[in-house]
Amino acid sequence: MNTLPVAVIGAGPVGLAAAAHLHSYGQPFVVFESGPAAGAAIREWGHVRTFSPWQYMVDRAAKSLLESTGWRLPDAGHLPTGDELVDRYVAPLAAHPSIAPRVRYNARVVSVGRKDFDKVRTRGRDAQPFEIRLDNGDVFEARAVIDASGTWGQPNPAGSGGVSASGERALGRVAYGIPDVGGAERERYAGKRVLVVGSGHSAFNVVLDLIALADREHGTRIVWAMRRDDLESVWGGGASDALEARGELGQRARRAVESGQIRVLTPFRIRTFEHLEVAVKVHGALRNEPVDVTVDEVIVCTGFRPELQMLSEVRLGLDAWLECPTALAPLIDPNEHSCGTVRPHGARELAHPEKDFYIVGMKSYGRAPTFLLATGYEQARSVVAKLSGDVAAAERVELQLPETGVCSTDLAIAGGGCCSTAPAASVPAEGAGCCGGPAPAGVEACCSDDAAAKAEGKSGCGCGTAEPVLLKIGAKGAR
Repeated sequence: MNTLPVAVIGAGPVGLAAAAHLHSYGQPFVVFESGPAAGAAIREWGHVRTFSPWQYMVDRAAKSLLESTGWRLPDAGHLPTGDELVDRYVAPLAAHPSIAPRVRYNARVVSVGRKDFDKVRTRGRDAQPFEIRLDNGDVFEARAVIDASGTWGQPNPAGSGGVSASGERALGRVAYGIPDVGGAERERYAGKRVLVVGSGHSAFNVVLDLIALADREHGTRIVWAMRRDDLESVWGGGASDALEARGELGQRARRAVESGQIRVLTPFRIRTFEHLEVAVKVHGALRNEPVDVTVDEVIVCTGFRPELQMLSEVRLGLDAWLECPTALAPLIDPNEHSCGTVRPHGARELAHPEKDFYIVGMKSYGRAPTFLLATGYEQARSVVAKLSGDVAAAERVELQLPETGVCSTDLAIAGGGCCSTAPAASVPAEGAGCCGGPAPAGVEACCSDDAAAKAEGKSGCGCGTAEPVLLKIGAKGAR
């Protein structure tokens, strides 16, 4: 077992960060990438500019590796596009002599399991190597698996119940994610009636790109459908956001709506898609009243979810609704908090009943939104430390994330830390909230969870103010 490599699934920023840390520990590894090159998923939104500058986009172990070849960090304050992120960081990292020979491209993993053991069999299980099968029939053995495959290929549907609406998947007029409406796909959307579905950063980008297209192409009309009951909860923290570009993105979208450039339907629930000869009619409900919308194209920006079929023979410990590791769920559950500031976590929280199997990066968040790249880097560092026997380093998880300037659920608490900007009206009488509630009187802490962590001798829960550490655009999905 000790002579076998650690298998990393995915050659995106987090998967390659795991590879860099494995190299630093002298651990053998192999990376499986389903695309033809590193960062293939990022290329699909390569035209999008991120809302974090370069100084927060690079993993420390990866930076050390790259600098050994003469690479230098680009302008620390510049906001790169997805293509720039790949060209100037991801691709050079994948090409590094310490990593390149161990990366296999066009290698789509279709199943992970224990060699000769199905999920049911227990005795002797931990002594068996993992068996990774590719779509071309190749089989590889590994002593451990780090799944950093992301969620980009698994978009959430437009249907309001979590499943595709009738007619949705058969419709060639539906796109998912952030299509390049002003560039490569301009002809598809110019002069058309376009319905955008979603209320996160991906939707903001698409709407703003369509507005720019409408300024140049007469007849381009935009309808924006959201499921939110309260439009005010959509726009984010504005000037209070520690990442200026992220805060401004929401405010630009808000100004576009208030100026009347866009028709907004909220809360709108999509029921069915009806195929017309040259258009599509979307049947839905607006505040429980039937409403139909006829458009030429639909762009769905409702986030992503993990692909779990390839892990069907792995003993997973997943939250019942978020589909993330069970111990991570309370930290990221959007039903409880939505401020995007997550307590530090690592190998301990990411562990599954299957020994030496971990999910890191966007996929670790399951269906929860607001994943940040720095979170993935710290996850990878901690997991690799654990697999390398450096338990102290694995447990020493310290991550401080930037405040978003908003905590948008009704459960938010005006008590400091990630909830400090919540309006007083949102404080429930029972004192529960996204950070466990306010800190006890007389205790120097930003919230109840922070106080509990400090009482245990830790540095805190990580949701207090800190220098910004992160990332990019997009609701979970990806970015």
